[in-house]
Amino acid sequence: MEDRIKDCLIALMDAIKRADGDAVASQTALLDSHLRQARGTLDPRLAHFLERRSYPRALMFLEGGSARTAGSGGGGR
Repeated sequence: MEDRIKDCLIALMDAIKRADGDAVASQTALLDSHLRQARGTLDPRLAHFLERRSYPRALMFLEGGSARTAGSGGGGR
């Protein structure tokens, strides 16, 4: 499921860059569906990023980047 989520996130980021509203809406709906289906099996941090629509952080998390620690209390709030 994480591979499907990652593919959706990449497609979403591309759609945002192209200002393709239909594709943004479609990919967002697909991400919501994936989250509903897999919530119990996803890493809690990834689920958190997806629930909060922190899609760039979710993608960084899946790519093994700095988002792995971004949800652990270090944010600037």
